[in-house]
Amino acid sequence: MPSFPDLSDPLTGPVAALRLAAERDIPETLIAHQDDPQMHVRIGLERPPSGAELGRRVERGAAERASGAGVWLTIVAPRGDECCGGLDVHEVDWDHLRAEIGIWVVPHRRGLGVAADALRLGGRWLLETCGLKRVQLLTEPDNAAMRGAARSAGFDEEGILRAYVRERGQRVDVVMISLIAEDLERAR
Repeated sequence: MPSFPDLSDPLTGPVAALRLAAERDIPETLIAHQDDPQMHVRIGLERPPSGAELGRRVERGAAERASGAGVWLTIVAPRGDECCGGLDVHEVDWDHLRAEIGIWVVPHRRGLGVAADALRLGGRWLLETCGLKRVQLLTEPDNAAMRGAARSAGFDEEGILRAYVRERGQRVDVVMISLIAEDLERAR
């Protein structure tokens, strides 16, 4: 099974950069969940993560990346290192060369193009460097901000998948949004 390459240097765009997640990101992640008490709902969690859960995830990060199971990236400012969000690559299927991504941005950096830039950087890296052929993102139909950020990053909406996932004890509709190599030209 292929693995995800190391990011010795961050992927850098005009308003965001991506680097591998690290233990030093945990406090900002916890603060983001505290500042936006509904953020865990938008990213499909039953409850906000604990510091211990985030620590275990960071500890598993290198093994997940090496095995090709996933990769957890931190969004930072282009010339900074403070965590201002995360991009999680999961549900990786190397047989079909596709993966799903999830993204979140700290409340005070939303609306500034951070999510679009991070999606653009991450999508391009996954398709051009990692060898995937399709990157997909699922979000609720009413999440206009995420849908707009994905469109700005070159992703294409494919439609609504009715009752596709079970979250918080109920079936939830999601919009399927994807990026393939042919879409990268729109993402410049």
